Amino acid sequence: MTFSLLAITLDWGLVLEKFLLIVVVVSISLGFAMYSTYAERKVAGFLQDRLGPNRFGWFGLLQPIADAIKLFAKEDIIPNKANKVLFVLGPGLAMLAALMTSAVIPWGDTLTIGDRVVSLQIADLNIGMLYVFAVVALGVYGVMIGGWSSNNKFSLLAAIRGASQNISYELAMGLSIIALVFVTGSLSLKDIVVSQQTIGWNFFLQPLGFLLFMICAFAECNRTPFDLPEAENELNFGYHQEYSSMKLGFYLFAEYINMFISSVIMSTLYFGGYDILPFVDETKWGLDPNVLTLLGFGALMIKTVFFVFFFMWVRWTIPRFRYDQLMNLGWKKLIPLALINMLITAAVVLYLQNGWPK
Repeated sequence: MTFSLLAITLDWGLVLEKFLLIVVVVSISLGFAMYSTYAERKVAGFLQDRLGPNRFGWFGLLQPIADAIKLFAKEDIIPNKANKVLFVLGPGLAMLAALMTSAVIPWGDTLTIGDRVVSLQIADLNIGMLYVFAVVALGVYGVMIGGWSSNNKFSLLAAIRGASQNISYELAMGLSIIALVFVTGSLSLKDIVVSQQTIGWNFFLQPLGFLLFMICAFAECNRTPFDLPEAENELNFGYHQEYSSMKLGFYLFAEYINMFISSVIMSTLYFGGYDILPFVDETKWGLDPNVLTLLGFGALMIKTVFFVFFFMWVRWTIPRFRYDQLMNLGWKKLIPLALINMLITAAVVLYLQNGWPK
């Protein structure tokens, strides 16, 4: 009886719609991450006056496929004294955490297909940003489990450094988001995008908050100059030292997916997301709503590609910090600046709403 009632009330069209959207979003994330490895080497080659990959396929465009075949074909080694269950779980958790963040991102407005209005967002949570931070914090476990389960002291030390770095910079990132919530009045990513369509992009209202968020995003993605968990000052390979084959590939892929998702979130929070131009009402252009939605998705991807390029540009331009410099920047510079930005934003918003207290 319960099953029959469920079958009657369940909207199977909505289930199919969300399933297809999940498949598309995951495919885009994986494809973007795969070709980010190619783009990284091309950008590095350009900045260092080299050619980069150019052998496999036209302009080397099939190089990521060759890399994937190589990783799948390599011998999968598990150390004898490793915790085998956690050793396998670590890279899987890192990949899962990287992909789960995309569930609350509004990739566009809505598409009208027949008599059905399809939202280009898997889940519109009213606590979307809290969900993002919860999933990002889950990624720390992938690092710690991978380092600890290897039963390698050097991997464990690298994992501890990586976890402490991520936790430290999550604090400043969270404080910068609180100031943004004061401005927009919502934790929903969809509401944040919609508010920017009327008041302008949040970058113009929160430039310091954006700068703090972007620096913390570099640290959360373990990108140069914050790549100490992987580089360990070149003494060893980092927390995934004992990994090989596709388990290592999962860790490397997770980094590029994190970079892609971080770029999408920065575009969403501070640069209007799928909003095409700031201070412009695109609905007055007279275009079909579906065309506007597709143009908005294209605008979001252009902003994302710019940030991904910026991630790569910084990697091949700036040397990495020492560990003490990294922690000093996080605790003594970014957190105080984020607190000051939050307090100033709160005071300004309070004044604009109620005037100065008498």
